Amino acid sequence: MPESPSESRHCTVCRQPGLRHLLTVRAVPYWRCPTCEATLMDPTCWLDAVAEKQVYDLHHNDPSDPGYRRFLAKLTDPLIERLPSGARGLEFGCGPGPALATMLTEQGFAMTLFDPYYHPNQAVLESRYQFVTCTEVIEHLHDPWSTFAQFDQLLEPGGWLGIMTCFQTDDARFANWHYRRDPTHVVFYRESTLAHIARRFDWTLHIPVKDVALFQKPL
Repeated sequence: MPESPSESRHCTVCRQPGLRHLLTVRAVPYWRCPTCEATLMDPTCWLDAVAEKQVYDLHHNDPSDPGYRRFLAKLTDPLIERLPSGARGLEFGCGPGPALATMLTEQGFAMTLFDPYYHPNQAVLESRYQFVTCTEVIEHLHDPWSTFAQFDQLLEPGGWLGIMTCFQTDDARFANWHYRRDPTHVVFYRESTLAHIARRFDWTLHIPVKDVALFQKPL
């Protein structure tokens, strides 16, 4: 079993100690948090920022693509049902083609964009919003705990956080899982992981469909 480096002794999702080696795939160790059940890539294997952006530049998330819009509707449809008309939202990690923000703008919501590579306006993170969306982002985070704490600050009381990520379920299939093979994916969440996050921040968690989590901040 590989020795856990000092950076990975505490879970990046819940900040609790005691990570256990899950498996090693092609010289990349993965660790399991016994507290929140997240699965973490060893930090020595993370890409640097330049290599990471090169991977992101290959993504083509066209807002006019009907198939991609159907994919994003898994989040937008149940989220819209819970939002007041004209609510103010932030798309966090929108990438170069903010398709989800486009879809929500079409439905009358006022959207603001943030992405550390493509829309790096830190000023928008000083405001508060009635909802925040974060699709296919949290699996890339090197410090998820800090980002979830930031979401808590960005949300107004009673606000909603909508997240989409592919839930990790079957350890036996993890090595060959398509989601694991993306080198920018460094953390994998189970439903139990998201439930743990909700408890830590006193949020209410709803799972309307697989791979979508809606959190509500208390009033």
